[in-house]
Amino acid sequence: MKNLTIGLLPRLIIGIIAGILVGLFLPEWIGRLLYTFTHLFGQFLVFMVPLIIVGFIAAGIAELGAKAGKLLAGTAGLAYGSTVLAGVLAYFVSTGIIPRFIEHGDVGESTSGLAPFLEISTPPIFGVMTALVTAFVFGLGINYLKQKENRTALFNWMDEFRSIIVLVITKVIIPFLPLHIAGIFADMAASGEAFQTLAVFARVFLVIIGTHLLWIITQYTIAALRTGVNPFKAIRQMLPAYTTALGTMSSAATIPVTLASVKSNGVSDRTAEFVVPLSATIHLAGSTITLVACSVAVLILNGITPEFGMFFQFILLLGVTMIAAPGVPGGAVVAAIGLMASVLGMTDAQLGLMFALYMAQDGFGTACNVTGDGAIALIVDSMDSGPEA
Repeated sequence: MKNLTIGLLPRLIIGIIAGILVGLFLPEWIGRLLYTFTHLFGQFLVFMVPLIIVGFIAAGIAELGAKAGKLLAGTAGLAYGSTVLAGVLAYFVSTGIIPRFIEHGDVGESTSGLAPFLEISTPPIFGVMTALVTAFVFGLGINYLKQKENRTALFNWMDEFRSIIVLVITKVIIPFLPLHIAGIFADMAASGEAFQTLAVFARVFLVIIGTHLLWIITQYTIAALRTGVNPFKAIRQMLPAYTTALGTMSSAATIPVTLASVKSNGVSDRTAEFVVPLSATIHLAGSTITLVACSVAVLILNGITPEFGMFFQFILLLGVTMIAAPGVPGGAVVAAIGLMASVLGMTDAQLGLMFALYMAQDGFGTACNVTGDGAIALIVDSMDSGPEA
């Protein structure tokens, strides 16, 4: 008999429903027991954040350096620029639209909620900014030693370290995430906030998907100005990659389909086979749009004004922090959790809510990411071979 597997999104939905039922109908001690797990798991996430940043970014930079040259510089620059500009667009769209239908207090006045039976603090080894600097120092240093002196011991060690981090994410964080979310919604249900929260964020998702589509059109319009392609025909050629990413929720898993779609737009094999795998790890414009829009909504609900200066810093760091996020559903939000806490000041409960909100539409964010990879490939191909008519 084949093993019955349930995808992450259905498990998250089950977790949300189960948490609400626990908070509404079961004895309080059961809710508190579930919320105790949520508290401890949240502390574990906080502890893992710097390790995730170092593991992803240092190993990613060490790998990228093996492909130095104009293609690397062009692709990395365009990917980072696209990610940052997408985040800025998401900020202005979100702050312009979201306050029209949600405001502080829309989720109602909460009661006491649930309290964990046991509270344990597991502070991280070092802070987020220290992790970022450490990742760059080690990533660039290992890259240099590997390329100039053919010394690979540290590279192999860092690659194995990243493998351990990916193992923790795939075997611990992602599998137990639905239970973590269940505890958060059990607390919301006990305090009377669950249904109002779900109703509010259904409208936020419409804003997010609309912003995704707007950014895809913008990217291909820019590519058309450079290459002369028909932007809407190019987007249509990318639909197989878009729909595949919608189902897999993984840029890495979609690479074969993205490659075929990019080549069908006339991009050379050489450029496509370099740009697509690289962009799958460093270009996360759709994910950034989602994180920014959801963050704006969460802060507004908690009576905090989403100031541009704070969010611009968040977006700039986000474009770096998500480098080489693993090709698994939810990799981007796991990598970004430290910034949401340190830059935006989110609490554990708000971070848990961000997990649920992000994962509920992860497929759309990933689809936006990989579709935008096609626009980057078009531009890089024209830089490599000269503008074509």
